[in-house]
Amino acid sequence: MPGIEAFAERLDRYLEPDQVNLVRRAYFYAEQAHDGQTRRSGEPYVTHPLAVANILADMHMDHQSLMAAMLHDVIEDTGIPKDALVTQFGDTVAELVDGVSKLTQMTFETKAEAQAENFQKMALAMARDIRVILVKLADRLHNMRTLGALAPEKRRRIAKETLEIYAPIANRLGMHSLSTEFEDLGFKAMHPMRSNMIDRAVRSARGNRKELLNKILESLQSCLEREGMPGKVMGREKHLYGIYQKMRGKRKAFTEIMDVYAFRIIVDKPDTCYRVLGAVHSLYKPFPGRFKDYIAIPKANGYQSLHTTLFGLHGVPIEIQIRTEEMEDMANNGIAAHWVYKSKDDVINGHHARTRQWLKGVMELQQNAGNSLEFIENVKIDLFPDEVYIFTPKGRIMELPKGSTPVDFAYAVHTDVGNSCIACRVNRRLAPLSEPLQSGQTVEVITAPGARPNPAWLSFVITGKARSNIRHFLKHQRHSESIALGERLLDKVLASFDTSLADVPAENIQQVLKDCSMELMEDLLADIGLGNRMAYVVARRLLASSNVVESDAETTSVNTPSDTDIRELPLAIRGTEGLVVSFARCCNPIPGDPIVGYLSSGKGMVIHQENCIKLADNRHSNEKTLHLTWDKNVSGEFTVELQVELENERGIIAQLAAGITMADASIDKISVDERDGRISVVQLVVRVRDRLHLSQLIKRIRALKGVMRITRLKN
Repeated sequence: MPGIEAFAERLDRYLEPDQVNLVRRAYFYAEQAHDGQTRRSGEPYVTHPLAVANILADMHMDHQSLMAAMLHDVIEDTGIPKDALVTQFGDTVAELVDGVSKLTQMTFETKAEAQAENFQKMALAMARDIRVILVKLADRLHNMRTLGALAPEKRRRIAKETLEIYAPIANRLGMHSLSTEFEDLGFKAMHPMRSNMIDRAVRSARGNRKELLNKILESLQSCLEREGMPGKVMGREKHLYGIYQKMRGKRKAFTEIMDVYAFRIIVDKPDTCYRVLGAVHSLYKPFPGRFKDYIAIPKANGYQSLHTTLFGLHGVPIEIQIRTEEMEDMANNGIAAHWVYKSKDDVINGHHARTRQWLKGVMELQQNAGNSLEFIENVKIDLFPDEVYIFTPKGRIMELPKGSTPVDFAYAVHTDVGNSCIACRVNRRLAPLSEPLQSGQTVEVITAPGARPNPAWLSFVITGKARSNIRHFLKHQRHSESIALGERLLDKVLASFDTSLADVPAENIQQVLKDCSMELMEDLLADIGLGNRMAYVVARRLLASSNVVESDAETTSVNTPSDTDIRELPLAIRGTEGLVVSFARCCNPIPGDPIVGYLSSGKGMVIHQENCIKLADNRHSNEKTLHLTWDKNVSGEFTVELQVELENERGIIAQLAAGITMADASIDKISVDERDGRISVVQLVVRVRDRLHLSQLIKRIRALKGVMRITRLKN
């Protein structure tokens, strides 16, 4: 590898002399710091930071990034503190080195939690200064190029980590060259035999089709010259990992993939791109529906190009990409190209702004995620799937992952829009919130004040932003609802002592919080609402030092009610308690049924019918079983399971469904089991308001001709 002086000559082409001297000084500092250290290959260790700096110089990175590359292992491997680097090279370079050093400590070989935690560190470092990840990517690339010196098991671990984390990040930052090299090197290390086999097949196929390839290339070049449009035509090779992925993912044979001839045409300006497109379409017939304009609508990572597929000589398909020199550089170097094209006043170009927007979204995911595993799951979902392009009613273009739904779109517009979304219009027609969106559609979100995210949305949303915001909202909603339920349960018990929470002395509350290792009364109430603590036990402890309950004995004073008395004070259920009050599926209680509540740890209160056999084993847990009643103003719809036996007649199921609808009830689920040739048994899950509504529904079903018996199922 060329030494520092040859490297400095390279830098003279695009950096100022004083900047080159700073990079040279950083190299000599690193050389001295790593003195005596060698790599696994036996080379002096300083060859590695110099190689990393060379990779960044290929991208024309700024001098501070190159200095950080020279010094990136100094803090980690030589014991030199960050303060020493601040003194020698300034705050910016020291911060870059410190950021890369923290990422170097990333080890993904053990548990998923470790990988997730370290991925969070990487995201935070990227948000502070994007150059941290660029230096880290260059560091990883040189390590991948020199994997041969490592043991096979370690090679595979590093390759797996590269394919899962670093290649997708390089792709998301628009760095195509880096991403494809990561993929090919990772593929070779993970699956050496498969890689060699595909490599040999590609070389063989390339030789066999060389003549036809040259003919197509010459015809394209001649076409440009005829039309007077300056441009450079080149063959485009598919990389090995890309071929392997297509063979695996799309179940395509190798010959199918290699039968497509790929070319790239580089021109001077965007206007020429469209003129060239017209010229090649007149030369060869285009495939219908295979044209994509990524110049007018760039990809999420900033990629710009025109794509078209043509019927070439002898009917062979030809894939053509048309772009400018700047677009080509952006496609290969992505965010790194920002340092080449930025203007003197350092205005952030569109590509850099898009990256900042993505990083801002990553930080939002990090803040809303319940833990690091949830965070990495959401980020991996957002890392570079195929995009769909959706229009807002005002014509703004939104980029979303393929398979996104109107709920994903709503959250992409704004978190508040997503949280209050109730319906949507796709191309001016009402559409289901779960329907996957297609490119070119116009989506309008309908919101309502007071609306809340539905937990069912988690089953169909695609984007990490939607998923994390829904979870975040539900988690806080669950917390506030558990506080409200906990307060009702505690007040119910305290009322039996002829007191209330407001009358409990503040010092008693503080003492109980201290004993429970809690800071806030809300946390204690939430614990009661979630069923983790018994309201009766907490009430006794709150009143332990008062005159209501004796403090030194388990026995109760004159004013203390018995457990039975407490259970006989019913708690009213409104049906709108939310996530911490649920209705048991074993017996499906509805308003009008005698009910009891069972406090289940971590889940809150589960409501059962009083005679539910599932509660038989828990009757002895008096402190966990609560006597309940229905509030006079109970609202909502409640699930009931019915079994209907009827004679087999043409259209009888349709009549049954129509009868249920006429009774103003809705069907959640229906299944039919034919008992014999004459009788069918229909299992129905329907929604009703209360027992009166159920009675009216059963009466209407009984009136249908052919219905023999109807039963409400319990347990």
